[in-house]
Amino acid sequence: MNDLHLTETRLNSEEILRGDFLHARRDTVRLPDGKKATREYIIHPGAVMIIAQFDDGRVVLERQYRYPVQSVMIEFPAGKLEVGEDVLACAQRELLEETGYSARRWARAGLMHPVISYSTEFIDIWFARELSLGKRKLDEGEFLDVFSATPVELLGWCAAGRVTDAKTLTGMLWLQNVINGNWTLDWQTPDT
Repeated sequence: MNDLHLTETRLNSEEILRGDFLHARRDTVRLPDGKKATREYIIHPGAVMIIAQFDDGRVVLERQYRYPVQSVMIEFPAGKLEVGEDVLACAQRELLEETGYSARRWARAGLMHPVISYSTEFIDIWFARELSLGKRKLDEGEFLDVFSATPVELLGWCAAGRVTDAKTLTGMLWLQNVINGNWTLDWQTPDT
């Protein structure tokens, strides 16, 4: 499919902010009709999200205060990629650090772009099974509760508006379709 009639071309770019975590840029672009426009966006290193399931089907969830929205949110475990880090290694690291769980079996579900209008962020979605509990290793200044719920409970919270986190809503879509047999996963047992 030819997308040239939709494509914008960068003419110049300036850095607006360089923080410890995020970088903001302002680009001037040429639109498909030849006119110019400005695009401001956030550079994000990418992240992973883990849908970790116990043998009985319950999933591992977290409750964490998210300052930008001033609220405690229900979420699947997730975290950002370090520079040069493999996505599966990141998923394994984040699951252990945040929840204390490690998994024997892993399956990559897919990729999502949570905020395409203003960020380069992508989230690699992973499923994890055959869980074993170890010791959490939270980052300094990180506070969260770990708990479990059935997929039916989580779906109800999504429907009721109790879960509003985009990655968790997308994770629930994946989980529901995997449970129903509509989507298949390619499971692996990595050497770790």
